[in-house]
Amino acid sequence: MLLGIFSGGSHGRINQLTTGKLISLSEQELVDCDTSEDEGCNGGLMDAAFEFIISNGGITTESTYPYEGVDGTCNTKKESSDAAKITGYEDVPDNSESALLKAVANQPVSVAIDASGSDFQFYSSGVFTGECHCSWIWEN
Repeated sequence: MLLGIFSGGSHGRINQLTTGKLISLSEQELVDCDTSEDEGCNGGLMDAAFEFIISNGGITTESTYPYEGVDGTCNTKKESSDAAKITGYEDVPDNSESALLKAVANQPVSVAIDASGSDFQFYSSGVFTGECHCSWIWEN
């Protein structure tokens, strides 16, 4: 479930930059509760996850709403215990190294990849050296 891990992970790092305190945020909250545009363990879009966190008023901690690795029903009691908030996000233009360097200098960056190719599906460790069979380019 890459969506929640990348979205929650970068959000936790932003909270650390703001407060000086690193906390693990709940990927499972995104899996269970962010269902209007995202599809839980079947994936989704980081932008939709960020919009969910903004409109929901924040996201709770991993210890409050632990990761289970399966789609579940949103636990609104756990979900209502927000530990960190964001007020916005920005997409980095595709293939712009200078824009990426500028973004990384200011905050953590989430990255999306298309992992549907067989080389990536059977990847197990080390540096990925498989072919990139990109049938489309995602424009943000």
